[in-house]
Amino acid sequence: MTANKLTTAPSGVSSTFLNFPLQTDLDGLEADIAILGIPFGMPYYPEIMANDQSRAPDALRQAAEDIGYTLEHYDFDLGGPLLDGQDIDIVDCGNVTADMADHAAHYQNAEQAARKILRSGATLISLGGDHGIPIPVLRALEEIGETVTLVQVDAHIDWRDEINGEHNGYSSPIRRASEMDWIGPIVQIGLRGIGSARMGEVEFARSRGADLISAYEMHDIGMQAVLDRIPDGGPYYLTIDADGLDPTIMPGVISQTPGGLNWVQIHKLIHGLVGKGRVVGMDLVEIAPNMDVGKTTLVHAERLICNFIGATVRAGYYD
Repeated sequence: MTANKLTTAPSGVSSTFLNFPLQTDLDGLEADIAILGIPFGMPYYPEIMANDQSRAPDALRQAAEDIGYTLEHYDFDLGGPLLDGQDIDIVDCGNVTADMADHAAHYQNAEQAARKILRSGATLISLGGDHGIPIPVLRALEEIGETVTLVQVDAHIDWRDEINGEHNGYSSPIRRASEMDWIGPIVQIGLRGIGSARMGEVEFARSRGADLISAYEMHDIGMQAVLDRIPDGGPYYLTIDADGLDPTIMPGVISQTPGGLNWVQIHKLIHGLVGKGRVVGMDLVEIAPNMDVGKTTLVHAERLICNFIGATVRAGYYD
């Protein structure tokens, strides 16, 4: 498959995220920030080859309202306009292409696209899709050439080795990350409730040095104490499962679990992490648009991405 066919324009829509320019030819990419939709994970069952979460990248793009306000007006989350008056080049690279005859090709295309983006020096923002989609992105982080600290926000630990023989699905991204030589410390924040993890996965995660921070510990000690447990200096990769946030602000998820991060806490995490060292990329996954309530999830998702963009600008990433 040729390089310029790794991604395609958002499905059935003309708009990109905040109307940033569409750039699907990733060879020779010149951008400060690149947004990449990765709609499809690796399914555990035939009926979920495509599901509501695969609609999320386009739903996030279409949900934005008052784009002129978002780009130009004073943002109290950031202390000024989104791009702080700077000449920041942001592109939307569309969605990773899929092959109906070969589901694994989607991950191969995603990894190649992410490698091209990271190799260009751009900060990568990936939009999922389920939590399997960070796996090809994590593989692509080899391009950074340094040991990357992985920070996860999630209700679940995602350390399953396989389900139904599939090793690269949404329950396995952190297990797969732990096997990559370029992934170093792993910090997991917001864990709570019941998921696919059994005692064996929890014990294995701890044996591999993962710092498992339950939502209840996080609430007790505060986000600054959590940030202090993340090694200084970076580089970092941030993976955010929407169900890591409380369902009062992100109800549009498959697994609604009380007690997650609130808006002030995720805001502090994003800005604090960006300030500790370079965050080379982030993803936002597991949003199910049809389960949203009054666009609550999509509004918070857009705010989250804008806060990440604004924080990296103010941290001097693109000077």
